[in-house]
Amino acid sequence: MASPVLRTAKSAVRGKPSSTVKGKRNKPKRGFYAKALDEAEGLDFELAQDVDGIDDEIALLRLKIKSLLERDPDNIKLIMEATDALSRLVMARYKMGSAHKKALVNAIGGVLKDLAVPLGIKYLP
Repeated sequence: MASPVLRTAKSAVRGKPSSTVKGKRNKPKRGFYAKALDEAEGLDFELAQDVDGIDDEIALLRLKIKSLLERDPDNIKLIMEATDALSRLVMARYKMGSAHKKALVNAIGGVLKDLAVPLGIKYLP
């Protein structure tokens, strides 16, 4: 476990308030889930808050599905539930908002224009 000084320094670097006060080691504040987590889970929870995106969760779920297939290949219900969860995560990962779609259309249009015009192909935006 990190010392209070190290933890304070890390908090200052990340721009987050420190969980230590005047050299005393206080239990880290974990918000809504604090009562449901033991100390180790609380530390893991704090680390998980710094993770962006869901790529790690997709990879983890794929590993768990593989393990399930090796360990219990006849558990069709659980396999289906896990693959359904995986498909929802993948769809969420690649879901684009309208702003992203418009930017993508504009980028593809720009590439087509840059390729078509030098080749003598009529480009109609």
